[in-house]
Amino acid sequence: MLAILHALGMLVADLFKSRRRLEAENLLLRHQLTIALRRAPPRLRLLGSDRALLTWMTRLWPSLLDAVQVVQPETILRWHRAGFKMFWRWKSRHRAGRPRIDRGLRDLIRRMSRENPLWGASRIHGELLMLGFGVAQSTVSKYMARSGTPRSQNWKTFLRNHAQAIAAIDLCLVPTLSFDLLFAFLVLGHGRRQLLWFEVTGHPTAEWLARQITEAFPWSSAPVYLVRDNDRAYGHVFTSRVRAMGIRDRPISLASPWQNGCAERLIGTLRRECLDQVVIFSEMHHLRRVLSAYASYYNQARTHLALQKDAPLHRAVQRSGTILAIPVLAGLHHQYGRI
Repeated sequence: MLAILHALGMLVADLFKSRRRLEAENLLLRHQLTIALRRAPPRLRLLGSDRALLTWMTRLWPSLLDAVQVVQPETILRWHRAGFKMFWRWKSRHRAGRPRIDRGLRDLIRRMSRENPLWGASRIHGELLMLGFGVAQSTVSKYMARSGTPRSQNWKTFLRNHAQAIAAIDLCLVPTLSFDLLFAFLVLGHGRRQLLWFEVTGHPTAEWLARQITEAFPWSSAPVYLVRDNDRAYGHVFTSRVRAMGIRDRPISLASPWQNGCAERLIGTLRRECLDQVVIFSEMHHLRRVLSAYASYYNQARTHLALQKDAPLHRAVQRSGTILAIPVLAGLHHQYGRI
């Protein structure tokens, strides 16, 4: 600020000087500036007032840009553009309008819209009025969560609402030491993510699969829905057996493995934690023993995110005693407990 006042004072004083004296002073000042710039650092550090003064003078007299030696003319123009943006940003700042609502109320609106995807702004607005919040319906519509999902219930909603009554099946392909291929038939309960049944074969026919369903769900333990893919192995014999047991067959859409995501996740976990780490000999008995050991560990000890870090077969919390590690699959995994 002092530099600007000093420059204005010099400008007023120069009005009373003769033209010849002004030209001599300009010549002397230019020479002194040349001497100073010889020893100046490559980049000078200018104050904000210096930048404002240079920008203001070149704004009034654009021809002075050619006489600038401290900085590049493009730099002064950039300063002017930045100052123009700051001025209009300050002038157009938010001054009036509808006041912002409390952050807690905004979070409550988003929470209600996420927990009730079928509710619209009017329904949420009514609930807020019953809770004592005086807010406009347009404000509720503004702060609702935009999920992008369809308003009607989809396949995931069906799986979540009927988890206790759904079982999923799938076939896992297992290569052996002699490059043969074995098939592991897996049955998973959606409710507790429990591995209900498994069996091994080299040739999965519709008759064999139908027999496995009968053995997996004896008497009245059959689920209401059975989710499976569209493998050709599930022939007419299999579908007839499922209907005879009172199970509603629900094959997934073509090229949509995500619709049977729980079974696909089970197969991926089985491969990563077991089958990819051991070599299966050319016999079904070996694969059956490996799957039996892993199934016991999977159902009784392994924690699951979908179950709030609990095991499919509820695992009691042990708070006292010495911790003991029980090896599973020859030390590939361990089951921990207290004694």
